[in-house]
Amino acid sequence: MNPNSLNIDTRSSCKRSYDVLIEHQADGGVSATVLGWQDCQAQASTKEEALNTLRQLIDARLQNTEIVSLEIDLPQSEHPWMRFAGMFKDDADFEQVLADITHYREEVDQEAEEEYLRHLDDGEES
Repeated sequence: MNPNSLNIDTRSSCKRSYDVLIEHQADGGVSATVLGWQDCQAQASTKEEALNTLRQLIDARLQNTEIVSLEIDLPQSEHPWMRFAGMFKDDADFEQVLADITHYREEVDQEAEEEYLRHLDDGEES
């Protein structure tokens, strides 16, 4: 691994936010789970109690830890269409094929325009 591709961001902040799933149980209790941390869950009789318990669990878990961002370089792979690039470079008929395509597109555009004008004329006669 290239040593220059490792970038660890150790900037810390005083607060961090976590998304928490609150579930109201059939028995009237409340379950609170930190999304992405299935083992970080608390149950209580009220939402506030569950969140307070969860906050204590998170604080205990993060007591001797730090959260960092790790940036890595992704492996470079060839674009899947690049193998087709230049495949007609030595084809003597390719210029004629392009000319035929252009001519066909012009015919289709002309037919569409004529159809549109006929449609407008039909609308005026009504």
